[in-house]
Amino acid sequence: MTTTSIAACLGGDFPAQALHRDFRHFPAAMDVSGLMTWDDLNKLLATHRLEPPRLRLHHGGPPLHLADYTEPVTTRRHTVWRRLMPAELHARLADGASLVLDSVDEMHRPLGRLAEDIERVLRTRVQANLYASWTATEGFGVHWDDHDTVVVQLDGSKHWTLYGTTRPYPLHSDIEASTEPPGEPVAELVLHAGDMLYVPRGVWHAVAADQGTRSLHVTCGLQTHTVSDLIRWVCEQLLVHEGWRRDLPSLAAPAVQAATLHELRKLLAEQLDDPRLIVRYITAMDGRDPGRMAPSLPHVGPVPADPDLRVRLSTARAVLETGDDAVTLAAAGNTYEFAPAAEAVLRPLVDGETVALSTLAMGAGLDLESVTGLVQELVSGQAAVVGEMP
Repeated sequence: MTTTSIAACLGGDFPAQALHRDFRHFPAAMDVSGLMTWDDLNKLLATHRLEPPRLRLHHGGPPLHLADYTEPVTTRRHTVWRRLMPAELHARLADGASLVLDSVDEMHRPLGRLAEDIERVLRTRVQANLYASWTATEGFGVHWDDHDTVVVQLDGSKHWTLYGTTRPYPLHSDIEASTEPPGEPVAELVLHAGDMLYVPRGVWHAVAADQGTRSLHVTCGLQTHTVSDLIRWVCEQLLVHEGWRRDLPSLAAPAVQAATLHELRKLLAEQLDDPRLIVRYITAMDGRDPGRMAPSLPHVGPVPADPDLRVRLSTARAVLETGDDAVTLAAAGNTYEFAPAAEAVLRPLVDGETVALSTLAMGAGLDLESVTGLVQELVSGQAAVVGEMP
């Protein structure tokens, strides 16, 4: 899978016309072959010790009890873990339960790449959860999510009923609950393999595999960036000012308190008057994002100058800025400054490519040792991964 279909669907006029506003259905949006198969799911379930909430079964609402499909195992060192019982799992699923596997993007590289494709376009953190269903029974009933989601149907089909919103832009820790869905749906959709659906947070929906076939789909949840988040970040920036760090004059005279508020208002207003404030915030969040860090074993020491060794960034949201005298890369919480010639090395990595060291050196017109040294800096800062990656 490439970024082409993601960019085509979620780029263009999508941010201005639909993002955070309205649902969008993209029929036959992408080729999902090899993205996640039933064999892939079987392997994950068989080879990982998956405890709730990472793995859970839902049947019309709350998760089923672990004892319904796992059994406790006590090791000789007296630790206890839950072993999945395939026959019991099959029975629960055949009876109408839905299987949920959270953060599957961290366990299965093809879905990790899908999440990174979306992150690269929408510039926010993505968590991918996998859902498998076999019956018309709804796993969760009619509900809403506190984050936008991009849904990709991987196999079979799923029936989505969308009802609209009753509280715009709800949050996980909101001051007001939204408890009753609208009476009539605004859309009825059936997703087939390769279809994509965007659902903003707060939109009530119900989902069922009621088309006479099994269903496997992944939902990519988008991290929210609210005004509260922006103001919290602004407050971090203002800590350079003594007045912002000073104790509140809670016992002082009213005139002193008023003077303090005047000073704070002035500092905050200076930040809010910057028309690029939101751009600065998003850029800072991009540079902080750790991505999906991974070790580079067996290379625990210096990265070898092996021309065939491949490298990729651990984050899809790295920020590359170029100047006359230097290029700056902000990635995984670190900032790096390199000579201008390094741009040709960094650009394909920032664009999401996995590239051999020799290819990077040739493209930049640099020797292999210089490129290896640059990559070593990124690996040491957990911003890059090297190995024999596909």
